[in-house]
Amino acid sequence: MTSHIKIIAVLTARPGKAEALRILLDGMLAPSRAEPGNLRYDLWVDPAQPGRYVLDELYGNADAVAAHRASPHFQAYLAAINDLAERSAFTLDPLAVA
Repeated sequence: MTSHIKIIAVLTARPGKAEALRILLDGMLAPSRAEPGNLRYDLWVDPAQPGRYVLDELYGNADAVAAHRASPHFQAYLAAINDLAERSAFTLDPLAVA
């Protein structure tokens, strides 16, 4: 069994905040993907609701998740996200992953 950890976050822009949310999320891509334990960091948009985004993240282990959460770019994200979006995040362990 792998020790990989998947994080899925669904973010829906608050009224009038879609552009600022997109800028914040775009700013997370390069530094998050550059983290040593990051295996994937993908941003998706819901075509039926353009202000709704899904972050699909995959980390090598719990230490990589902890390092991500301690990073300056994640701390800046945390400081801004509640003003910009409704957010649901799920941290998942592998069960049956190919």
